Amino acid sequence: MNLKYVVSIVLFLIITNTFSQQEFKTSFTIPANLTANANAVVRYNQTHIALESYSEMYITEKRIITVLNKSGDDAVNAYVYYDNNVKIKELEAIVYNAAGVQIKKIKKNDFKDVSAVDGGTLYSDSRVKYLEYTPIGYPYTLEFTCKTSNNNTAFIRPFMPLSEYFVSVENSSYQISYPDDITIRTKNKNLEDFKIEKEEIAGVIKYKAKNILAIKPEKYAPAFFDIAPKVLLASNEFALEGVHSEVTSWNDFGKWMYHDLIKHTHDLPTSTTSMIQDLVKDEPNDIEKAKKIYQYVQDKTRYISVQVGIGGWKPFNASEVDRLGYGDCKGLTNYTMALLKAAGVKSNYTVVYAGKSQRSLEKDFAAMQGNHVILNIPTEDDNIWLECTSQKLPFGFIGDFTDDRDVLVITPEGGEIKHTKKYHVNESSQIILGKYKVSNEGAINAEVQVNSGGIQYDDKYWLETEAQRDLDKHYKKRWRYINGLSISGMDIENDKTNIEFVERVTFEAPNYTKMVGDRMLLTVNAFNRNTHVPDRYRNRKFPLKVKRGFKDIDEVEIEIPLDYKVESMPDNILIENKFGQYKTEVIVKSDNVLVYKREFVINDGEFPKEDYRAFRDFHKEVSKKDNAKIALKKINKL
Repeated sequence: MNLKYVVSIVLFLIITNTFSQQEFKTSFTIPANLTANANAVVRYNQTHIALESYSEMYITEKRIITVLNKSGDDAVNAYVYYDNNVKIKELEAIVYNAAGVQIKKIKKNDFKDVSAVDGGTLYSDSRVKYLEYTPIGYPYTLEFTCKTSNNNTAFIRPFMPLSEYFVSVENSSYQISYPDDITIRTKNKNLEDFKIEKEEIAGVIKYKAKNILAIKPEKYAPAFFDIAPKVLLASNEFALEGVHSEVTSWNDFGKWMYHDLIKHTHDLPTSTTSMIQDLVKDEPNDIEKAKKIYQYVQDKTRYISVQVGIGGWKPFNASEVDRLGYGDCKGLTNYTMALLKAAGVKSNYTVVYAGKSQRSLEKDFAAMQGNHVILNIPTEDDNIWLECTSQKLPFGFIGDFTDDRDVLVITPEGGEIKHTKKYHVNESSQIILGKYKVSNEGAINAEVQVNSGGIQYDDKYWLETEAQRDLDKHYKKRWRYINGLSISGMDIENDKTNIEFVERVTFEAPNYTKMVGDRMLLTVNAFNRNTHVPDRYRNRKFPLKVKRGFKDIDEVEIEIPLDYKVESMPDNILIENKFGQYKTEVIVKSDNVLVYKREFVINDGEFPKEDYRAFRDFHKEVSKKDNAKIALKKINKL
């Protein structure tokens, strides 16, 4: 350990000790503006990273956080992962009451120590120590100190003074020191909006943040990582799993990952290689071979959860996954890749940020990024993406977990940023064909078929494995606006070939209509009412973002009682704007049969915050029109 690091640590300890004597430990000194919209306040947070060499890194962190209420407990974040490469040097937590009086001290051995992985032994060395503390009252303040050493230097912790919603920051600082022969690259995001200070001298970069107000989430807003302040950092020279590398571009990065981390893990047993080749020998092309192998993996393996970065970035050998029948995303993706290779089908290991937020890799900043791995199969016309951790998803369908974002595709020739499948509005369709009969007493007897594709398929395919009792609950919840609904029949079909989910449901409901004297008021839309109206914001802060669009098409035949005639019907509706389209019409097919047609489209896209009110009004209008009624009048028979 060199002198510069020792001096910096001493200064760090002096500073943190000075601050610990100040009044950060009491809730009485928190500025009033920092408690607005806050469940917790970060009073003081200092992170010091000492990069001693390309293969040696030390991290020291001291954080003092005041938790204002029960919802703020999770903001404490008093935990640390460790494994064979990450060693915990110091770990401690001290709890203070509202007046700043110490009420509990938790030493390293008092932290809960558990495996970071459930259901497998591949990552037996991956563990986590976390604080299990039940507060006796609010507010309370927790001081957390942690020091670790790490031989993996490929991932340098970013500076994120604001880590989540409903948490404000009083003081936060970050410092990284590094030797002269190493280059540190940085990328700043949203620093100007939060007045982050930066200081840089030879071998040291520092950031400071003060008095950052808590962010309150808004519906249909950009994701948190797109609006919060953040600094990404990377070293051009680093080590990972004992492998040294020096990269400055995504092409270099991908080449290194393939040749040093992936290439030598495709060690399938000869028996498995022969079995796979025999399995696909009659398939006419690579795509059909890939489909068969993907199904084989789904039938043979199960997924265990290990986030990228906890269990290391290097996938376990294909032979191990083949023997055990389980793995994390890295292991299962790499295993599928090895099986495809045995069959002569080219595929590429792909790093991605997974989650509904559609987070992309920073394509102008080559560094360790991502939290998940999927598989890419390039074709002449397009790319096929495979989610290898799922036993249920159809071949080539990735859904909202990894759709529409920039990812890193790793090939023997190098890395390349590509964009995953975007499910367009017309693909994410729901088509309803139904009919219902209205009795003289106002009850309905209904049957409906719902065909869903794209993202709307993703919303429903899981129903295939639900028990009948749970399906019954699901449909009663879906049509909760119908009182007394009773399901009489349910049949679902998961068409994985066409990636279409088909539901056939029959139900009855008494008193569906409203009786007023000799008139019956019938709400025409029985199967697909829009009940969603976005939240209202008096002073919206963020732009409007609709991540995924969709299209609903309904056609419903309605049989009215022979003793009634139509007295009045709602007007045909057509609403078109930048957010989408809504169209309805009611057609008289015969004296007692009507046909209701409806089309509802929501477009994806990003719009200025000033458009939010109009967007909300559009949904309100659709909700109102979906409750339109037909007036039926009883026929007086002589």
